[in-house]
Amino acid sequence: MKMMRRMMQMRAAETDDEDKMIVEGYAAVFNSKTTIWESRWSGYKYTEQIAEGAFDGAEMSRTVFKYNHGDNGLVLARVSNNTLSLSTDSKGLKVRAEIAQTTAGRDLYTLIKRGDLDKMSFAFTVAESTYKDIEDEKEYLTTIDRFDEIFDVSVVDFPAYDDTSIMARSGDDTAYYHKLDEQRLREKRQRLMLMSMC
Repeated sequence: MKMMRRMMQMRAAETDDEDKMIVEGYAAVFNSKTTIWESRWSGYKYTEQIAEGAFDGAEMSRTVFKYNHGDNGLVLARVSNNTLSLSTDSKGLKVRAEIAQTTAGRDLYTLIKRGDLDKMSFAFTVAESTYKDIEDEKEYLTTIDRFDEIFDVSVVDFPAYDDTSIMARSGDDTAYYHKLDEQRLREKRQRLMLMSMC
């Protein structure tokens, strides 16, 4: 069965070659649960997570980079011509794409850099999965243990995984990390304010 799940942590980055539009980040994160559906009738929620190593052996030689999985949209990068690379580490599925210099490609890159598009999804088939009924929490948990094929990785408007993000980054890494530290500091202050109100 072909399925799509939305998740992303991605950054736009300029390389030394100013003519190239490079985006990079994570299209999937291991062991991060998301709620796929919640039943109003039973109160059960159906969650999903990806096991570490689930991409090992998956067919990714034909994977393409798209926007919103659009069947009618242009392919903006692909593995077979080395404009898209996919690899895994302890965090998840890492993506690096050199977006095609088309009108659609330039528009997408601009929207990623501005932060209008900050999430990702991927289309896949599953080879092996396990299910667990967590009765105390009224939860059915599906763990994807092994993927069969990854058809595309796509920047999307609406993700299933809300805890992921995309940031635009220029060639100045110092400015990027300074901005990230400021964001973390703001989040920490907000948490402290909420705790003080309890």
